[in-house]
Formats: sequence, structure tokens, C-alpha cells
Amino acid sequence: MQNIAIWSEEFGAATDEPILLIMGSMSQGILWPDELVGRLTAGGRRVIRYDHRDTGRSDTVDFAAQPYTWEDIKNDVYRVMDAHGLDSAHLVGHSAGGLLAQLIAVEAPERVRSLTVIAASPLGGGEGQVLLRALTGQPQPEGSLPEPSAEFVDFFRALMVAPPAEDRRGVIDGMIAEQRVLHGTGLPFDEDAARRLQERVFDRARDLSAVANHRLAAAAGPDFEPVGVLDRVKAPTLVIEGSHEPVKPGHGAIIAERIPGARLLIVDGMGHTLPAETHRELADAILTHTAG
Repeated sequence: MQNIAIWSEEFGAATDEPILLIMGSMSQGILWPDELVGRLTAGGRRVIRYDHRDTGRSDTVDFAAQPYTWEDIKNDVYRVMDAHGLDSAHLVGHSAGGLLAQLIAVEAPERVRSLTVIAASPLGGGEGQVLLRALTGQPQPEGSLPEPSAEFVDFFRALMVAPPAEDRRGVIDGMIAEQRVLHGTGLPFDEDAARRLQERVFDRARDLSAVANHRLAAAAGPDFEPVGVLDRVKAPTLVIEGSHEPVKPGHGAIIAERIPGARLLIVDGMGHTLPAETHRELADAILTHTAG
């Protein structure tokens, strides 16, 4: 086992129902908004969030000397649960965190009290290939997942050829521009709030560039997404998608269709991020779903 320290924090009483929040690829745990965490805690939940390896305050690695795969990133979820003394928990995953949560619900059902998947793709759906084809202008084969919005594709195509920013302000400006695209067009974009968040992300990172190792991890090992297994999920499942999702539009409905008994919630105006306007609805839905 790799000796990598994972930063985490928890809120609420140790006797409350535990919720483990799993953020997406290359993302720090603080992207789970404080207000949303507070609403869950006030609703009687013990809430844990953490930084993936190579993000935030968790350890960063020299990937060439110490390579890892997404299987290792997935196994970090178990390590966080074990560190907090949890045999099982309610898993809430966002984006790639939703993929991790789906896989754990398949391979270790005894550790999952309930499953909530937000802004994610279905396990085994080939999301990475869909994104790559969209960014490189290749046609999508029949039966592929719906591809990202044109605005998302245009932004990331331009980003791939743009020179990197050289100072803190430039890096943060770029992070805000990315957040604006991920936010989608359904709700007003609060640039001041976005700047506060991205400044916090920048300042607490051990090495902001280390997040790129998550892309290397995807190529370093076998695909960690088994195909055709979602019907094996036994945990009560809630799937949440924004009505203006720019990255994975319609993917939530596919997840809900493939997991027996899953319920789909469409949050009006939400894109791929978790803005303040959605916190009450998200918290209420998660609290109801994890009520036991």
C-alpha cells in the first residue's frame, strides 16, 4: 500500500448518521460548499469531506517515481472511512466522485448505507472516451453517452493550446473562467464568490500543478470502470443532475435507469457546480435520502 497521507475533516456528532462526501477528479474537498455541509450537519448528519491525493492538503507525489491508478484513488475512499472508524457510510459523490461511489456500491455493498450521485456519468459508460472525441472533433459512435455542451468543448479546446499563466492572479483568473463554464447558463454566475473559492483552493494547495497526476493515473492502469454492473447496486440510490449540466447532460437519467429503484432529481438551473442557490434543495434531498 502506498504511504500517502489524505487530509480530511468532519462535522457533526459522532453518533449521527455518517455522510462521506467524495469530490470529483482534480478537485479539493472544499468544493463541497461550507453552507451545504452546514445544512447537512444541522440536519443531524456526521459529515466528512477530504482532499484526494495530489490535491489540497493531501500528499502530492512524484508520479514518475510513484505512479498510481484510479484504483488507488478509489481505495483512498476506504482509507478515509477506516480512519474515521466507519464500517459503512452514506456515500455522496460529485462528478468523478460519483463514479467512485458507484464502484464502491458495486464491489463493497456492505460499506454503503445509501448512494447519492451528483453530476456524474454512469459507471462503465465510457465518459472519458466521449470527452476525448468531443475535444478532438471525432464523431461519437451510436449509443455513446451524450457529449458536453458546445461552450464546454470550445473552452477546453482553447485551454489546451493557451500558454500557462505565470502568476497567482493569472492562475486564479483561469480557474474562475473554468468555473464559469462549468457553472452553466441556468443561474447567474457570482464572480466574487467564485474568486473567494478559487483563492482558497490556490492558497491551501501543497502543489496546485499536482492535480494533473489524476489524468496520468487514468492512463497508468486498466480502466477501473466495469461495464454492465450497475444492476448490482443494492444501496438506495438518489441521482441528481442540473437542468443546465454542461459536461454530462442527460447522464443522470441513464444512471437512474440502470440502478434498480434509483430516483432521479433534476435541480432547476444547476450546471456542473454547486452554487448557493441550490444548497437548500440539495441538502433537503440528501437529508431525506439518508434518513435511514
